[in-house]
Amino acid sequence: MISKAVAKYVHALHLKKYRLRHGAFLVEGGKSVRELLSSGILTERLVVTSEFAEKIRPDIPAGLPVDVVSEEELTRLGTLSTNNTALAVAQLPQEKPLQPTAGQLFLALDEVRDPGNVGTLIRLADWYGLAGVICSETCADPWAPKTVSATMGSFTRVPVWQRELPAWLSSLPSELPVYGADLHGDNVHRLTLQPTGVLVMGSESHGLTSPVEACLTQRLHIPGRGQAESLNVAVSAAILLDNFYRHTVGE
Repeated sequence: MISKAVAKYVHALHLKKYRLRHGAFLVEGGKSVRELLSSGILTERLVVTSEFAEKIRPDIPAGLPVDVVSEEELTRLGTLSTNNTALAVAQLPQEKPLQPTAGQLFLALDEVRDPGNVGTLIRLADWYGLAGVICSETCADPWAPKTVSATMGSFTRVPVWQRELPAWLSSLPSELPVYGADLHGDNVHRLTLQPTGVLVMGSESHGLTSPVEACLTQRLHIPGRGQAESLNVAVSAAILLDNFYRHTVGE
């Protein structure tokens, strides 16, 4: 069995205030833990079932504390409804310098509060090779367990920053475009977009906040043919990002 002190520490990391206090976060599930162990992010502790421990034994760094527990105990420690593989405690990565330049495309999230959506958007950024993701301070925590799980391992590769978004957008060099999804924007299918600048996505229910909207240099609209009121924010971002990169295929 895992010690009470370790169990208390793991449970504390379910909450953002303790993640910030300890500079640590949780990674749950076999795929995500494998991604963590092969990344440059420092792992503090590993909690595994005996069956999964045998599968990843060659990947476990020497000296890393490892607790072998039952599936039931592992599930109780984490946030997943079931977990028969692993859970890890990792150190929050050092924030990289955020200095956008021409030729880089960033994704910015304005009050996207659902951790599953934030995680999927980080995964999208990984798929398209974006320079990183900037979250407003009112977004879901990018290091919450549900967000990390939704990235499917992309948390190890995509730089993420949290900023006061209107102030940060206003500080960008004037030559960098700031795009945003808008029902009254330009038809994205008729544009030839270059992957440089910032694409800002707002919440599915409210769209972009007024201060962020005021920072846009171009509004983009995804034309639809049916009767749906809106698209999920991650689906919208995927469509828009594909339009940024469709002319660069093969480069």
